[in-house]
Amino acid sequence: MPIWKRNLFVCWFGMFVAGIGMSQIAPILPLYIQHLGVHNTSSIAQLSGIAFGVTYIISAIFSPIWGHFADKFGRKPMILRASLGMALIIGCMGFAPNVYVLIGLRVLEGAITGFSTACTALIATQTDKEHAGYALGTLSTGSIAGSLLGPIIGGFIEENLGFQPVFFITGALLLIAFILTALFVKESFTHQDKKAVSIKVQWKSVPEMSLTITLLVTFFTLALGLYSIEPIITVYVTQLTKNSSHIALLAGLAFSASGLANIIAAPRLGKLSDKIGAHKVMLVALVVAGILYLPQAFVKNPWQLMGLRFLLGLTLGGLNPSINTLVKKITPDSLVGSVFGFTMSAGYLGVFGGAVIGGQVAAYLGIRYVFFVTSALLLINAGWVYFKVYKKLNVLQNLKSCSPFTAEEVGGNRK
Repeated sequence: MPIWKRNLFVCWFGMFVAGIGMSQIAPILPLYIQHLGVHNTSSIAQLSGIAFGVTYIISAIFSPIWGHFADKFGRKPMILRASLGMALIIGCMGFAPNVYVLIGLRVLEGAITGFSTACTALIATQTDKEHAGYALGTLSTGSIAGSLLGPIIGGFIEENLGFQPVFFITGALLLIAFILTALFVKESFTHQDKKAVSIKVQWKSVPEMSLTITLLVTFFTLALGLYSIEPIITVYVTQLTKNSSHIALLAGLAFSASGLANIIAAPRLGKLSDKIGAHKVMLVALVVAGILYLPQAFVKNPWQLMGLRFLLGLTLGGLNPSINTLVKKITPDSLVGSVFGFTMSAGYLGVFGGAVIGGQVAAYLGIRYVFFVTSALLLINAGWVYFKVYKKLNVLQNLKSCSPFTAEEVGGNRK
């Protein structure tokens, strides 16, 4: 097996488990907080929101920092640090004596993160150009699938085994990811990669600032769109269902349908981006995703919602790999970790922002408007991508008569 494929397998497994570790607590948080001694309903709701959201906010702050260290010391050491740290911290959550210790551990989980950033940078720098889109597309399914399937997995474990095994099993899987990384991941880290300076200086030295910012905003919008429905999915399914005793299961299936579709579509669309250009796949995926949000506001039953969410997941499967592929192509290897750190920060902020915006829009305007607002944001983003990314890179691709193009071809010689 080629080294890049072995690295891809190990990193995919780790990102899948890390995604589960970040999100699996969502369905059991209120119950676990009650188990820890909080019985006031309003306090449970408030503390649940803090405990869930704080991890993503802290992760958004620390991702660029760990990306900077990945460029300075190597990506594999950062993967080992993050996987072992998360294994220990998530395992300790099962022993939390009260809700404040739990929140503190969630803060530490956010601070120790950087696993996805390091994995993405490793695959981007260690995979040849011909397979970069496929590899990054496959890798992206791990994080997204883990994040979307995490709530179902967490709920299933809690229902059958109890609260503590949720944390112990996730911690054990992350420990396995640590061992697999130590044994099987290979990285060729040259002296040039170590010439890393401060994060502020690195950001100013990014060759294509305008393109990079557009990609970061697109990644933020993608995460926001995926998670805007999370706060209201159970309520929406309840409205669509009459006399059903399986509301939670149907809501989980509806939310996770896009995750399953993403697993199917991302590697294939990543491979397609290698052939025709990632900018083309990204633009079409944004437009179709924006359109697919609209009919979700008019469904008559949960099964129609699941079907549309599945189609949405197929479309969104083209966005993550396309964004990562473009970031890789316009960024020098010495800055890849840092830029991917900013990308992951944008994603974490999108997760948090999506949950907040979805809940607020549903509360003030109604659930159906969540889909309208999300659709509008994606279509506006698509227009921005068309003018800032698609037109520029399409012209360059035609001039060069080749794809993929390099950072020098996009930004010129800026040495």
